[in-house]
Amino acid sequence: MNRRPLVIAAATVGVLATAAFALPNLPPNPVTDTIDRKVYKETGKRFASAADAPRRAEAAFALPAWIPKDATDVRIRVRNTGEARLIRFTLGATPLDGPQCSAGTPKPVAAPALHAKWWPDSLRTEGRPECRDAQQYQVAVRGKRVYAWTDGTPSPGAGPRGGAAAPRTQG
Repeated sequence: MNRRPLVIAAATVGVLATAAFALPNLPPNPVTDTIDRKVYKETGKRFASAADAPRRAEAAFALPAWIPKDATDVRIRVRNTGEARLIRFTLGATPLDGPQCSAGTPKPVAAPALHAKWWPDSLRTEGRPECRDAQQYQVAVRGKRVYAWTDGTPSPGAGPRGGAAAPRTQG
């Protein structure tokens, strides 16, 4: 009996299984970025500080206005097919002020199903509403680290498409 096809099949399965476990844990590179864009339909970006992030509201990785300008280690994960996003940053000298939702009653914001290694699973119960941007965010603070997420729900009183700011598109 010829075992060569069996050995080739077993080696192929081994390589694919190893890749399935290893690829999500690799640092960002062209292969993982392509998988994220094509398979998961999402993209991530990292900035050394909030000042390094785009300022135009239409930019895919623009930060909400309520994030302090001296925030550092900013990470953003966005859904390419909608408004869902995750944001993580570290507070600088400027503290994060209290929640701002004075224009109406905030709606529940679902945690988007985005894939980010830096995102803790247990934040849902810690979130508070933040409505000073076109989209309403949920925000959780753990020490100096701040986590914010949105599913694209417009802020109360912001109008049908999120008020004055244009919707964010992938560019």
